[in-house]
Amino acid sequence: MSASVKESLQLQLLEMEMLFSMFPNQGEVKLEDVNALTNIKRYLEGRREALPPKIEFVITLQIEEPKVKIDLQVTMPHSYPYVALQLFGRSPELDRHQQLLLNKGLTSYIGTFDPGELCVCAAIQWLQDNSASYFLNRKLVYEPSTQRKPVKNTFLRMWIYSHHIYQQDLRKKILEVGKRLDVTGFCMTGKPGIICVEGFKEHCEEFWHTIRYPNWKHISCKHAESMETEGSGEDLRLFHSFEELLLEAHGDYGLRNDYHMNLGQFLEFLKKHKSEHVFQILFGIESKSSES
Repeated sequence: MSASVKESLQLQLLEMEMLFSMFPNQGEVKLEDVNALTNIKRYLEGRREALPPKIEFVITLQIEEPKVKIDLQVTMPHSYPYVALQLFGRSPELDRHQQLLLNKGLTSYIGTFDPGELCVCAAIQWLQDNSASYFLNRKLVYEPSTQRKPVKNTFLRMWIYSHHIYQQDLRKKILEVGKRLDVTGFCMTGKPGIICVEGFKEHCEEFWHTIRYPNWKHISCKHAESMETEGSGEDLRLFHSFEELLLEAHGDYGLRNDYHMNLGQFLEFLKKHKSEHVFQILFGIESKSSES
């Protein structure tokens, strides 16, 4: 047993010398343990009693057509080449299925070698000669179908009601969040305060979460409109930007923070943006009572 392992290790060192001559540049052959070959030599010379670790390394192969790279991971069992070599090729350009097929073909080819035959160099040559077809299948069969499949997004419009919106820092925050998240709509300040935000669902939900945090009690989402879209959603927008809406106050109560917005003007604004149906949802059927 010991003699056959030593013979195997001697053949492994011979094959490693061949590989280093084929790939002379630093880093082309990356050993998992940089001391692996030294430890094997010491073992063969009798200066080391314990069996050295297996030789494990990665070779990066440049495939010319198509221009892609394959990392070939190699593990040499102590009795290789009298037992099977462990090989695995991987590339970020291949999906899991194509990578499986590539390695199946490589393993099948290596299985044709007789015990005692060195085969790492042959495996490298096989990859250089045959891997292109696996990348070609990836491009012709898998990519077009992926491109043809439309990506559906949810476009959302939220109508938010607050008892009032006065504070300058809060108004500033609402505008900053709206513009940062690529949503459109408006914030009507005063009493009541109304916010409409529209855009992709994840952006609207982040807007809603951000402005509510940490403790805005007198606010609620009264209505939400959701639509599926395969595009950017621009054709679904009712507003072109996110702005503050300032309307005339209805009446003068002598207190800066105690006035109602002119809801008649607000209704006209909604009609202009094809949203008059929301008025009843926000204020109820007796909408005039909100103006009194």
